[in-house]
Amino acid sequence: MFGGEQEPDNYYVGIDVGTGSVRAAVVDQRGVLVAYSEQPIKKWEPQFNHHEQSSEDIWAACCVVTKKVVQGMDLSRIRGLGFDATCSLVVLDKQFRPLPVNHEGDSRRNVIMWLDHRAVSQVHRINETKHSVLQYVGGVMSVEMQAPKLLWLKENLKETCWDKARHFFDLPDFLSWKATGVIARSLCSLVCKWTYSAEKGWDDSFWKLIGLEDFVADNYSKIGNQVLPPGASLGSGLTPEAAKDLGLPTGIAVAASLIDAHAGGLGVIGADVRGNGLICEGQPVTSRLAIICGTSSCHMGISKDPIFVPGIWGPYFSAMVPGFWLNEGGQSVTGKLIDHMVQGHAAFPELQAKATARCQSVYAYLNSHLDLIKKAQPVGFLTVDLHVWPDFHGNRSPLADLTLKGMVTGLKLSQDLDDLAILYLATVQAIAFGTRFIIEAMEAAGHSISTLFLCGGLSKNPLFVQMHADITGGDGKNEQSWESCVPKT
Repeated sequence: MFGGEQEPDNYYVGIDVGTGSVRAAVVDQRGVLVAYSEQPIKKWEPQFNHHEQSSEDIWAACCVVTKKVVQGMDLSRIRGLGFDATCSLVVLDKQFRPLPVNHEGDSRRNVIMWLDHRAVSQVHRINETKHSVLQYVGGVMSVEMQAPKLLWLKENLKETCWDKARHFFDLPDFLSWKATGVIARSLCSLVCKWTYSAEKGWDDSFWKLIGLEDFVADNYSKIGNQVLPPGASLGSGLTPEAAKDLGLPTGIAVAASLIDAHAGGLGVIGADVRGNGLICEGQPVTSRLAIICGTSSCHMGISKDPIFVPGIWGPYFSAMVPGFWLNEGGQSVTGKLIDHMVQGHAAFPELQAKATARCQSVYAYLNSHLDLIKKAQPVGFLTVDLHVWPDFHGNRSPLADLTLKGMVTGLKLSQDLDDLAILYLATVQAIAFGTRFIIEAMEAAGHSISTLFLCGGLSKNPLFVQMHADITGGDGKNEQSWESCVPKT
């Protein structure tokens, strides 16, 4: 694999931490994927809407997958390492030891996950302030951002966590610190999830107003007063300890990190589409919308000038693409919602058995089953009497209402495999209609979008891609590769 005269000189390692697993990849200097590995990570849900992880478990998984992907390589040819991760909150004490983010006092669980909704009261109070920083998160802060989670820790775990805490990291920044010993934060994380401004820095009045004046008093050292653009080289590179953990050479360059969705957005927004017949060929990158679809979905659009879209996060300057403003729409659960609907159905055991017998995933089986029952009409019309409202975890965009609930209308008494397949289809369609709703809000505010680019786990599902094409007005041209492109007409 690594021999031969045509082999490029340099390789790069990327580590991607998602909600349920860590992935590592080696790419060559042309961007060609050389090796890939995946490792699950632990999640805890001690009570409803509380979602926690362990930073030590996540780092251990990073080490496992990295050692696998570089096995057999000439390590001297690895030139760089980069991390991206979910925007979860990591809490450490002054010795960089984990602190508990739970009432049980379990310090292993020192990460409040991005999808955690424990800070509902806190985010309502923050939004009631109407502070000017809220203009840059669509007018209403999300419970999934870091300020309400920090306030919850202060108000609920003062003695066991808050008073002992010395470092609050976004998970991507924790990983780059773990690799280099550098506590600088990425502009991507701080701008998108912490209210930092790339132009003005921190706003003291906001933190004082919401009751977190602690950060102002210590010059923001606990949450970041050294800020670097994504991709900037950190310190002296990989430390000897981290190099041993990861199976990589000491001193290789480590880049300032990105949030996982933003790493995906950067990749597809900048994709070379020449010769692919897409209508965005020859158009500015501002005509593209990146949709990163996994456990949740993020909708990334960029502009030369700031565009304020009600209910859509941003505009964030240089948080993803340098020199451009980013607007970020999203759906709090997409992959998780599909799993919830399918796995909770009475026919799920039958589906599992039949899919296993065919050596297929349950979703590949469902897609083929829909083709069997659609008869002469297009598959989308199977849901003419069944409809799903997908906000089972609240609405992130563009309604920005975390109190919203999900709904299914048109159910029958039967619960066979046909019913499960059609409910699955209706759920996928509901998610696609949510994307259309977000696009319409962005275009009404001033964006001009011609092409959707999908990446992430759900982009590998042809039904998911086709429904997004049908419902947003495209033709569903799907490249079976790292990215999937969905042109709009």
